[in-house]
Amino acid sequence: MLAQPAHALFSDDEARRAILDLRGRVEAQRQALEAQQQTLEALQRQWGNGDDTARRGLLDMANQIEGLRRELAALRGQQEQLARDVAELQRQQRDVLAALDTRLRALEPVKVSLEGSEFTARPEEKAAFEAAMAALRGTDFARAAQLYGDFLAQYPTSGYAPLALYWRGNALYAARDYRRAIESYQRLLEQFPRHPRASEAMLAIASCQLELKDAKAARATWQALVQRYPDSEAAATARERLARLR
Repeated sequence: MLAQPAHALFSDDEARRAILDLRGRVEAQRQALEAQQQTLEALQRQWGNGDDTARRGLLDMANQIEGLRRELAALRGQQEQLARDVAELQRQQRDVLAALDTRLRALEPVKVSLEGSEFTARPEEKAAFEAAMAALRGTDFARAAQLYGDFLAQYPTSGYAPLALYWRGNALYAARDYRRAIESYQRLLEQFPRHPRASEAMLAIASCQLELKDAKAARATWQALVQRYPDSEAAATARERLARLR
């Protein structure tokens, strides 16, 4: 607004009051002009009768009428300018409000429905999680693990947190960082034991333990998985693997 001309700094109410005032002045000048014209007509009639005083009065009146006409034209110009200023101010206010509404909407939490869970998340929170997922899909496993870790540090109570732990574990597993992968899966089990991915996390822990040449620990994890999540697909896979070891 500071960059606008001085006349654009009027508020709506101020500009409307100014227009009403000008309209009153225009009307007063119009009435004065009509009165002067009536007087002029009377003087013209006297002029026709050869009255010298009437002739001088006629010239004075003609000058006054011309001055009134100029003032009336100037007042009408000011009225039109103020009307344009009000219209421009209203347009600017609409633009400002629309921009403000757009910014506020961009900051509003959004509703997320993901893998059977519903929660709200801020736009930047959603964007951070999706950036980590994009890195994982792009097989940039080290970067994905870093992004998931950053996400969990910044949004520890997010509705995305259990999935961030799970996918971080998968990224670390793919990067062959098995010990840190186990740590991520275990955090998921400790913090979100009822999450749909919990049984898969246990199965993944056993896979990490096998990669670390710890078959005994893997067997114990499979057995715990069958006991804790007996009806899950991960438990069915654990039973098959336990059967192969017999």
